[in-house]
Amino acid sequence: MNLPPSSLPPVDPSEDPLWRRVWPAPAKLNLFLHITGRRSDGYHLLETLFRFIDIEPDEHHGGGSDRLRFVPRNDWTIARAHPLPGIGEESDLSLRAASRLHAAACAAGLPPPCGVTIELEKRLPQGGGLGGGSSDAATVLLALNRLWGLGFSNAALCAIGLELGADVPVFVAGRNAFAAGIGEELRPLDLPPAWYVVVAPDVAVPTAEIFRAPELRRDTSPLAANADLCAPGFGRNDLQPAAVARYPQIAACLAALESAVETVAPMERKLRGKSNLARMTGSGACVFAELPTGETARAVLRELSASASLPPAARAWRARGLPVHPLHGEPVEIFGDGSS
Repeated sequence: MNLPPSSLPPVDPSEDPLWRRVWPAPAKLNLFLHITGRRSDGYHLLETLFRFIDIEPDEHHGGGSDRLRFVPRNDWTIARAHPLPGIGEESDLSLRAASRLHAAACAAGLPPPCGVTIELEKRLPQGGGLGGGSSDAATVLLALNRLWGLGFSNAALCAIGLELGADVPVFVAGRNAFAAGIGEELRPLDLPPAWYVVVAPDVAVPTAEIFRAPELRRDTSPLAANADLCAPGFGRNDLQPAAVARYPQIAACLAALESAVETVAPMERKLRGKSNLARMTGSGACVFAELPTGETARAVLRELSASASLPPAARAWRARGLPVHPLHGEPVEIFGDGSS
């Protein structure tokens, strides 16, 4: 993406250590996701609980958060260091986020920022419902706001993020949150510590396909103001039946994870009653189970491996629930983070 030409002073990244750091883009889970209606413009109204997670890297299955680096340029180009398979530049949310932020700076009368090359280390599966592209875009906004010295507020960055996608604002805001509307009405929540096992089937699910499903339930009643959103097994994912019907790999992963949790942690069944122990996140394809400790999550992973019940090429990881986005508030240690 080429920006309007102008004279720029040379940028020396050695002058600012922020240009040399790694910027994490964590995953998210939708602990529940209800569709409560549909607007006249086609956008769906939802209620969901966003939880940031840090996926533990595995030497066999990969994993970890996406990571970004930014290299300043002495011209006006915004570019990516490496192409993403199947994603053209016009669809690349990271490039679009940088371009929108640059335009907002110019519109606000700020000194035009320099160009930048974005290096994205993609670890989160695409089309997995973990918010990877949205998280990448949010990290671009948060990082370049600091690197370019723009000083935009979080509210201003959220407004830019909403133009890119409904999930971007929650990553920009930086707190686990209950979301309503099309995802832009955020109510921050302090969630209790938790661990998860996340399973990624070998399939990418197009979000639009699931939201277009004719059988999709769109009339879930809005939650009561006093609903206990953190109760074990609360809610459901209204998108899950449509995704499972179209992608049997998701159904197989749900069944395998459900069985592993029941074997390793039978008390979870008592806590959750009739609620499923495994659930899909977002529009899929990834599924997850919430567990009380890291050791329990590790035991569930061992059971999955021993039972050989996952479909071929499916990947499973242990993940830790994060109290906040790692670029907000107190420093949060990230698995494999080399930025500090």
